[in-house]
Amino acid sequence: MFYGILAALAAMIVGLDQWTKWLTVTHIPSTNGSAVVKAIPGFFHITHIKNTGAAWSMLEGQTWLFVLVTAVFFVILGVLIWKKVLQKRFELVCLAMIAGGALGNLIDRVVSGAVTDMIRLEFVNFPVFNVADCFVTTGCALLIVYVLFFDRPKKSPPEQDGKAE
Repeated sequence: MFYGILAALAAMIVGLDQWTKWLTVTHIPSTNGSAVVKAIPGFFHITHIKNTGAAWSMLEGQTWLFVLVTAVFFVILGVLIWKKVLQKRFELVCLAMIAGGALGNLIDRVVSGAVTDMIRLEFVNFPVFNVADCFVTTGCALLIVYVLFFDRPKKSPPEQDGKAE
């Protein structure tokens, strides 16, 4: 049942991502990152770019590499879930967020060879990104915080060796 909820979460993320990309492609001309719709002035605007690389156009034109890395991620994730290495609900929710975002961008890469990005922050020099990127980043950040600070083995009380002190 819980895995079905996780699959539905990932599917909703893919749907939201693909819908926002469709809205962008349909209603906003390609602008190479300049402002088109001032969503929240001084905070972010909506634009329309095609990115064949990763953030800051790293590895531009290496679509095959991104497809391969995403496929390997899904294979490893499937094996870890099947072998019951990953069982904690919070970890699995984070991974569903990452998987949904990764699948959303994978669809773009396979269909058009580039990812549609549309959200540009105005207060910092940051790459234009999309909804899928938001979920990948948030899922990764939450997973890292969880693993570093909350996923600790419970300390058992020190064992008594039977000697009186």
